[in-house]
Amino acid sequence: MPSSNFWSVYQHGFARVAACTGHTVIADPPANAEAVLRQARRCAEEGVAVAVFPELGLCGYSIEDLLLQDALLDDVETALREVVTGSADLLPVLVVGAPLRHRNRLYNCAVIVHRGRILGVVPKSYPPNYREFYERRQIGDGADERGGSIRVGGTSVPFGVDLLFAADDVPGLVLHAEICEDMWVPVPPSAEAALAGATVLVNLSGSPITVGRAEDRRLLCRSASSRCLAAYVYAAAGLGESTTDLSWDGQAMIYENGALLAETERFPLDDERAVADVDLDLLRQERMRMGTFDDNRRTHKARTDDFRTVSFELDPPSTDLGLRRRLERFPFVPADAERLAQDCFEAYNIQVEGLQQRLAAIGGPKVVIGVSGGLDSTHALIVAARAMDRAGRPRGDILAWTLPGFATSDHTKGNAHKLMNSLGVTAAELDITPTARLMLQEMGHPFASGEPVYDVTFENVQAGLRTDYLFRLANQRGGIVLGTGDLSELALGWSTYGVGDQMSHYNVNSGVPKTLMQHLIRWVISSGQFDAETGRTLAAILDTEISPELVPGEEMQSTESRIGPYALHDFTLFHVLRYGFRPSKIAFLAWHAWHDPKSGAWPPNFPEGERVAYDLPEIRRWLEVFCRRFFAFAQFKRSAMPNGPKVSAGGSLSPRGDWRAPSDSSAEAWLRDLERVEV
Repeated sequence: MPSSNFWSVYQHGFARVAACTGHTVIADPPANAEAVLRQARRCAEEGVAVAVFPELGLCGYSIEDLLLQDALLDDVETALREVVTGSADLLPVLVVGAPLRHRNRLYNCAVIVHRGRILGVVPKSYPPNYREFYERRQIGDGADERGGSIRVGGTSVPFGVDLLFAADDVPGLVLHAEICEDMWVPVPPSAEAALAGATVLVNLSGSPITVGRAEDRRLLCRSASSRCLAAYVYAAAGLGESTTDLSWDGQAMIYENGALLAETERFPLDDERAVADVDLDLLRQERMRMGTFDDNRRTHKARTDDFRTVSFELDPPSTDLGLRRRLERFPFVPADAERLAQDCFEAYNIQVEGLQQRLAAIGGPKVVIGVSGGLDSTHALIVAARAMDRAGRPRGDILAWTLPGFATSDHTKGNAHKLMNSLGVTAAELDITPTARLMLQEMGHPFASGEPVYDVTFENVQAGLRTDYLFRLANQRGGIVLGTGDLSELALGWSTYGVGDQMSHYNVNSGVPKTLMQHLIRWVISSGQFDAETGRTLAAILDTEISPELVPGEEMQSTESRIGPYALHDFTLFHVLRYGFRPSKIAFLAWHAWHDPKSGAWPPNFPEGERVAYDLPEIRRWLEVFCRRFFAFAQFKRSAMPNGPKVSAGGSLSPRGDWRAPSDSSAEAWLRDLERVEV
């Protein structure tokens, strides 16, 4: 491993990779070798660990019978030696395309070169011979080449499709190479290689361009990276290839677990490369969590166990190289407008369908809900309204109460009434303050004697009474209590246990993080789910400070000032729940996502005034709060949480779903790791 530096991507489980394309000179190997080294030197300057070049790049893919000319093949071997020699002082592993003679055939090969030596040679498994392709006229089929060796430049090196290349000093960096057509067959070589342990799958491609083929390549690369839980690095031939009958677009791209990390402009006039930092931790975690991945390996172990591993030392830099990948500030909320709209449509309807099914399954009771005028209860109410619409039931079957307490503001109470009235639900108000005063008096609480003591008991008396009233009202009116607490509150334990907002008969919001909630409500407004008056009220609620409104005073009680920004907590929650990342890595990612409000994309319609930045000390501070609350405090509340639908692929906290944990755990392992964060 490189020497410790918190700011180095290689300290946090990343490896920088590049897919390179450029101007090929037909049948001129020395010129092409210099082009490879030119790009390799630039990649080295950028801290790239693996650089992939197009198919037959040392001579050109489109030279047909010229491939069988000894003069050319001699030049290829000379050019390859130049690449090997030129790589001696360079960081990247170079994956270069070359035709090589072996026994009685010529093979289309990927040559893996690093720091002055050839690590191995991988032949193309499936040379195509259909439509515009006639490769088998010159090229041998390499699919059955396993366990062998080849002499290149007077040295014997491993040869075969069964080769993995593993960096001993970068955990999880294991390469496998396949060539163009190999990706298009039903069972690609890379699928077996991934099962055998490869995490970075590279494809050297010729692939002439025709209308629609670029999208086909994207589909195949995305699918391969997703099915194989791997990175897929693809580099296609571009300008300079023969246009006798074809044309070339030089498409280069990098996918990781189904997500596009980087792609070059197509039809480039000069050198181009897609560069991205692949998250090896993410891939390892995905494989470890998805047990069927290894089950599939065992099914195919007769072949996957035969793979050979060639080890090498990368010696990656420990300096600050930045981070070359797109990061969502809000992992639960995509910044892409089309994707966000789709996510909101699905999330809303998951909630609606979940409630509709539950009501139908238990005899169609009425729905009892407390409406505060805040985000969560607002969203639960509009979910309930749509569920009633879908079931063909009157909205009057929703029995909605606003239950003001000691600190309820006229603004939030007014919004609650406006929303209930515009939706046409059965609305009522029940003031809990007399009962709360009585309970505090009977408990001997100082507040009952006129002292301004606003402790947790004072707060929870109010929260508990609201829930108690709702349950008894549900008994009385033949209904079920609809929960409103969200995923973020469950993560932090920000709820009153038992007879409190932690409990309900069914909770439609339990799978929705706080940062997604406002966007769901915005989508409900913009997509016209309800009338204009309801839309105006929803917009007013969106502009209200998040507050439990439990403590009286001139200033509104702010939730985020007490427990931290939901933006940071949801960022942490996603990476803990979905990938099991260490706090130190999450801090590294959070700084890159949040330190500059002008860099990166924000979700559509996100208010300009709320586009804030967080520095590393603040990120670390709230990470510690999250770790203490999530790992050492809040699980007992989650272990007893009501039913509710999983909404986000980021995960849920139901003990019957994504997250099972002891209620008496310690947070010390996470806090010790957090000490690595340099502030």
